[in-house]
Amino acid sequence: MEFRLGAFSDLPALKAVYAKIVESMDEAGICIWDDVYPCEFFAEDIEKKSLYLLTDGGDMLGSFTLSDANDGADAVVWKYTCGKAMYIEKLGVNVAFRGRGIGAKLIGHAEQVCLAMGANALRLFVAQVNAPAIKLYEKSGFVRASGTYAEVIGPAFTLIEYGYEKPLGNANGSRKQDRRIR
Repeated sequence: MEFRLGAFSDLPALKAVYAKIVESMDEAGICIWDDVYPCEFFAEDIEKKSLYLLTDGGDMLGSFTLSDANDGADAVVWKYTCGKAMYIEKLGVNVAFRGRGIGAKLIGHAEQVCLAMGANALRLFVAQVNAPAIKLYEKSGFVRASGTYAEVIGPAFTLIEYGYEKPLGNANGSRKQDRRIR
């Protein structure tokens, strides 16, 4: 298995993987992604060098993007407010490889990348109806922040999202511990 940044040449395969993810989510009644989001934003993510892929041979196992900002950031109360926070977004696991720990591997790699970027916390937003994703995030050590973010998608659709966060490195430590490290 190999983690790497996404490239423009990956777009056709990436969009095909996410089309199957969207189809599977729709079948499960989790109708939050469509043919526009997230697929039509991947080129911009690749350009920003924020899209990460997990591949194995010729198979694309999953991906995620990282960002240093999120529109919902001020809608919830975060616990880890000192230092830099990064947001994991658009995390998806190829439906053909579900149940093999790919989601946990993606999150683990995101944590490593964020630590290397000097982040103290990894955050995300997840739709309240996305129980499988919530289960993965909680199993991976994320804790729900207080409050919700109401993301207005259109005139007839507002997505209610929970904020989750996880400390990285010494984000959980006290000031005394911080002084000893310096």
